[in-house]
Amino acid sequence: MRTCLRMVVPALLVALLFPMSAVAQAYPEKPVHVIVVFPPGGSNDVVARIVFTKMEEHLGRQFVIDNRGGAAGTIGATAVARSEPDGYTVMIQSTTHVANAYMYKGRLQYDTLGDFIGVTPLAKQVAVLVTHPSMPVKTVKELIDLAKKRPGEINYGSAGLGSFVHLNMAMFLARSGTNMLHVSYKGGGPLAVAMVSGEVQVTCSTIGSMYPYLKSKRVRPLGVTSRERSPAFPEIPAISETIKDYEFTAWVGSFVPKGTPRPIVDTLNRELKRVLEDPGVKKLLMNRTLDPMYMTPEQFAERLNSDYERYGKLMKQIGVIK
Repeated sequence: MRTCLRMVVPALLVALLFPMSAVAQAYPEKPVHVIVVFPPGGSNDVVARIVFTKMEEHLGRQFVIDNRGGAAGTIGATAVARSEPDGYTVMIQSTTHVANAYMYKGRLQYDTLGDFIGVTPLAKQVAVLVTHPSMPVKTVKELIDLAKKRPGEINYGSAGLGSFVHLNMAMFLARSGTNMLHVSYKGGGPLAVAMVSGEVQVTCSTIGSMYPYLKSKRVRPLGVTSRERSPAFPEIPAISETIKDYEFTAWVGSFVPKGTPRPIVDTLNRELKRVLEDPGVKKLLMNRTLDPMYMTPEQFAERLNSDYERYGKLMKQIGVIK
């Protein structure tokens, strides 16, 4: 009997594991649906289009970008959480995903940490504090001085409640002791349009979103949110040069629904790593100050948990939540 068991058990394990292995080797067999949870034009969209265009070249399959903007990414995230966990639906979302757990507490139709598997971050986000050219300020200090003279009169835009942009501005106001009027948009793309048109006067949006407008000088940069100046825009000071120890950066990441087979997660992770190491992709991302960022699923899970704790403390500290 024991001899039979010793022969049967390994055979059963092989039979159980072989289908998953075969699925992973064949993946992807059809187009993959990539849901970007913000409208076109923002840094999430920029990263997705750069990375998954190269994924198509590597794997010979379509990766179809679908922008599902609204409610700081929660509409798109809900769609992904409800999708089939087969590897054919991938979500692109930023650190806003973690902030939404607090901003929309009790109203989300998914579990932020429990209903998704983080495949890997794709890029590091750095924001830039900008004003419309009509504003009579050219430095961070001049903006602070003007805002203190005109409390509540200056409009600032964000990419939605709890977004990276919103939290950056909330942190800036808290650290500078100023008060501005918040105007919320449905993502970085619409915010950029509002900023250029003068609908809002100030924002602290990702450099990826503001990149074309910085190049065309349709917005005036005052400072970046990284601790040091950006290599891509060395002429723009860091906000920390005016407000001591100011730093606030984030990431754009890739996710699949909970229950997606691990071999498929590993395949996606491996191929995304290969894409992020591609010199052309690195150049395109870094030119927009979206530095390539790779982690294993385990490392990303650890980062998600630590960011969850960090964002909760930060949002309470700067008064975004109680």
